[in-house]
Amino acid sequence: HWLTVVPISAHGFALHKTSFRDALCMRYGWQPEHLPLHCPCGHPFTIDHALSCVSGGYSVLRHNELRDVTASILDEVCHGVELERSLMPLNGEKLHTSANTSAEARLDISARGFWSNRFARSMFDVRVFHPNAPSSRKSSLVSQYKKHESSKRRQYEQRVREVEGSSFVPLVFSTAGGMGPACTTTFKRLANLLAARHDVPYAAMMNWLRCRVSFALLRSTIAALRGFRRTFKMPLLQPALALTEGRLNWLCGLICWTMHQSVLNQQMYFPPLPTLTYFLFVNSDFFFQILLALLLLLLRLK
Repeated sequence: HWLTVVPISAHGFALHKTSFRDALCMRYGWQPEHLPLHCPCGHPFTIDHALSCVSGGYSVLRHNELRDVTASILDEVCHGVELERSLMPLNGEKLHTSANTSAEARLDISARGFWSNRFARSMFDVRVFHPNAPSSRKSSLVSQYKKHESSKRRQYEQRVREVEGSSFVPLVFSTAGGMGPACTTTFKRLANLLAARHDVPYAAMMNWLRCRVSFALLRSTIAALRGFRRTFKMPLLQPALALTEGRLNWLCGLICWTMHQSVLNQQMYFPPLPTLTYFLFVNSDFFFQILLALLLLLLRLK
């Protein structure tokens, strides 16, 4: 468990002070300090809401963190590990009604030689759910794992087996640190392969894998709890279009582009500034635009 692990930064097992306090609060059911009262989506801000709200993109961040950690471990014992591999398009194959038949369908991880034959391809798709979300609160944890695994299998298993000629495994994790049955089997297999490769006991390797998963979930959970969520919509600045229409000169276009990158990277010091500046650039003369550009550069370099 993350609480009993030696904080070794090289393995990703270290937390700074605030993260450690938040992790303790979530483990023991205490209320973390300095949380906002309301989420930008309009709901009261609680731990359960922070872990199930899609605002801010933290559910995607959590999914990608688990995907990348699993892929990096698979890469040690498998060949041809790929992320976001596209599935072959269908050519008249008949799949059941709930299967994903999209031409752009893809799966999170693909690897060769995981189960037996070194040339056989295995495909994995990750799902992370919060067991205390409003939609899941009335169900037992066992039934929630079963529901999410069944959903993934209905979407992809038949297509992967019949069209790709590969095996499919749904990797279902919960934000509490648990794994579904198929995911548990997969990580046991991983522990066996890694233990044989590095000549270490199976129990020690399994413990190390569980710690990797635990810290990946913990980091993404704390990010969702403390991460920034916008309370307003950022306008999409389009300096290229403004230059084409003759509303901006090249200098103002350059400054607008710099601001656009700052907005995307969330590095602006004053949230309302992009809207105001864009309006002033478009509706002012050249001399005032130069003064405003210099002011923005000073703020950018502050």
